[in-house]
Amino acid sequence: MNKTSSKEAVNRRSFLRTGLVGGGAAAAGSMLAAPAVLAQAPMVLKMQTSWPASDIWQVMAQQYADRVEQMSGGRLKIDLLPAGAVVAAFQVIDAVNDGVLDASHSVCAYWYGKNKAASLFGTGPVFGGSPTTMLSWFYAGGGEEFFRELLQDKMGMNVVGLLGFPMPAQPLGWFKKPITGAGDLKGLKYRTVGLAADVMQRMGLSVAQLPGGEIVPAMERGVIDAFEFNNPSSDMRFGAQDVAKYYYLGSYHQASEAFEFLFNKDVLDDMDDDLRAILRHSVEAVSTANTAFALDNYSSDLQKLQNDNGVNVERTPQDILAAQIDAWDQLIPELEADELMKRILDSQRAWVERVTYYELLNAPDYALAYQHYFPGKVEL
Repeated sequence: MNKTSSKEAVNRRSFLRTGLVGGGAAAAGSMLAAPAVLAQAPMVLKMQTSWPASDIWQVMAQQYADRVEQMSGGRLKIDLLPAGAVVAAFQVIDAVNDGVLDASHSVCAYWYGKNKAASLFGTGPVFGGSPTTMLSWFYAGGGEEFFRELLQDKMGMNVVGLLGFPMPAQPLGWFKKPITGAGDLKGLKYRTVGLAADVMQRMGLSVAQLPGGEIVPAMERGVIDAFEFNNPSSDMRFGAQDVAKYYYLGSYHQASEAFEFLFNKDVLDDMDDDLRAILRHSVEAVSTANTAFALDNYSSDLQKLQNDNGVNVERTPQDILAAQIDAWDQLIPELEADELMKRILDSQRAWVERVTYYELLNAPDYALAYQHYFPGKVEL
């Protein structure tokens, strides 16, 4: 599809699904089986991610593609490509809108430069809700309709978006020397994305927004002094342990993100109802698979970083967490000057206030039980 418009691509797929069937009927008396065979050829969607081929997230995107093919009985296939195969990592939304790609696998913060409201769907203020709380807001609290309004009504984009996989909160990141408080961050050149960039700038850092594949080379050249990406597995595959040895976990800058699945709307509209449903419900299915896969790999790779690579793993100091909340408090009123962003933030606050009230009251003290059975492993 990279050389055709989305409408041309739709017409081509329509021909494959319906035109050849008609051709087969017209030629029924000719005893030719080829048209009937061709009519059953799978619809192939070109999906590009924002991840290098070597990143664990490319594997997690492939888990989605595999489920789509299996659920559709082979009628629908996804040609999954890594970042840069067709467009750059930050450009997938434009490529899906233009019909250069049929779909993308990315995160909303990567197009925050187009509209800051994008960052509210994963890298906005936490308000106390977990990643699962915020993904639940998307599907049960009105978030999906807000996302449609942002993409289609406000930005005029020909795309449909879904979210999946409630990511564990992102680490504060990688540093070349120990960090003891917010004062140690001032003046550092730091990589992050989305509204997290605004938050960290208010804390005195100089922020560069880079795709994952450019982070370690930027550290090596001195373009940045510190960085975060997302998780121990991706960070280890990037080679983070080769350029920094202090890794701080637990942060409020990006604490409730999820994968973003974008689809060209014309492609979806032209599709049979059951195939369209498979694309949607495969997002839900792979969210569970991604979670299990991530917890397995992230935890084992964290131990490898500590035991095999000499990385010092610490919790982010409370002083920095408090400074992040203060920075969010300064930023939120500015965001709310935008009418849509205010409605989104009001909806998120109301959801978190009600849902997290239940979650906090209902949750037992997991740390107490962990420390009982594995004493001395963690200091909280």
